[in-house]
Amino acid sequence: MTNKEIYKKICAQKTGIPVFLQHWWMDAVCKNWDVAITHKGDNVTGVWPYPVEQKIGVSMIRTPLLTPYLGPYVFFPVDIKGSNVDGFEHDVISELLAQLPVAKMWHLALQPGIKQAGIFKNYGLEIDAKQTFLIDLEQAEAALLANMKENMRRNIKAAENEVTISDAPEYLTTLYEYQKKTLENKKVMQPYSLADMQVIMDACRANNACCLFVAKTGEAIQAIVWNVWDKTHSYYFAGAQNPGADNYKAMTALLWHTIKKSKERGNTTFDLEGSMDAGVERFFRGFAGKRELYLVLKKNESLIWKLKEMIR
Repeated sequence: MTNKEIYKKICAQKTGIPVFLQHWWMDAVCKNWDVAITHKGDNVTGVWPYPVEQKIGVSMIRTPLLTPYLGPYVFFPVDIKGSNVDGFEHDVISELLAQLPVAKMWHLALQPGIKQAGIFKNYGLEIDAKQTFLIDLEQAEAALLANMKENMRRNIKAAENEVTISDAPEYLTTLYEYQKKTLENKKVMQPYSLADMQVIMDACRANNACCLFVAKTGEAIQAIVWNVWDKTHSYYFAGAQNPGADNYKAMTALLWHTIKKSKERGNTTFDLEGSMDAGVERFFRGFAGKRELYLVLKKNESLIWKLKEMIR
């Protein structure tokens, strides 16, 4: 039995594996992938699914398109002492990393919460950081709303009588078009295709792991949010406002709807999947989430790839 076959059984047995590390997600976003697995006795202690990729003869380990986080996941013993948690995580991630193939180029974003920077530095990887905002859904709904900035609460209140919200996966093409137009206005090329998005949407729907929420005023679409989730976390996976609309209240109301639905579902954390864009960051801050940094592992030992990046 291959590691991938073993991993599919692990995903079926272990309920805590994040959605972006699930075997079906990897099937959707990677042409080829494999997984490192560690054990202690008969118990699985950690997993690390990773893409197997070569471009112009260069071996790579990098985060696939439309996947915000990847990297290792550690299964801690239920009876582990607090003083042993860090050491256990350190050892498991070190074992997993040792199983990964040698690659000349790395660009891999890890899940928030993984802070074992020393392991990766000693492996010869550079470490960068990006940011997200995490909202604690274990708060009461009233507290979640009260913690938001006043203008956000006003927008939500004002939108109550203006906007209707529904789950409408048939609007995926519209979301793609809105995103493309927004990026074109910033002179940025869309890095993925509608077909790429559709494959992930189909996989998510088949595994009951997403909704596409659409906000309308009458029949006019104002904004769209693609919500993805696993057992504990809910994610603002993608979204866009209608480039031709000026109803800025709709996106605020739509995200608030998504947050409430996540809480009802039993998720304990809502991940806004942050942004380094100043305008987007300012908007996300209004929801009163906790700023959280996550590691991005980098390496480039390929002269060909360095030249390619310089040309780009």
